[in-house]
Amino acid sequence: MKPVNHEIVEMESGSENVYLDLGYKNASEMLVKAQLATKIRDILKRRHLTQTDAAKLLHLTQPKLSSLLRGQFRGISEAKMMECLTLLGRDVKIVVKTSSRLQPGKLSVVFSG
Repeated sequence: MKPVNHEIVEMESGSENVYLDLGYKNASEMLVKAQLATKIRDILKRRHLTQTDAAKLLHLTQPKLSSLLRGQFRGISEAKMMECLTLLGRDVKIVVKTSSRLQPGKLSVVFSG
């Protein structure tokens, strides 16, 4: 039997954006794309669509859709992802409002219904 290592590991709380925590320059954009991709995946799953059928519906190649669903969404714009959501019967609304802080504004995605 190997001895148990009781080394203490320090943990630190992260932010709401894992990409920011990992130090990515475009963390906000990456988080938005991840949220949009997750919603697309959830809708496709609920509809029981094959990747081939879904790709046709979304005007994507099957390999491109497969990459998107695996979280590899480089090369797929936020605009294309929002188009995919509209093709899946979702309304997409972009709201721009004044930030209440004296810092740059915040980019976020809110899903309803």
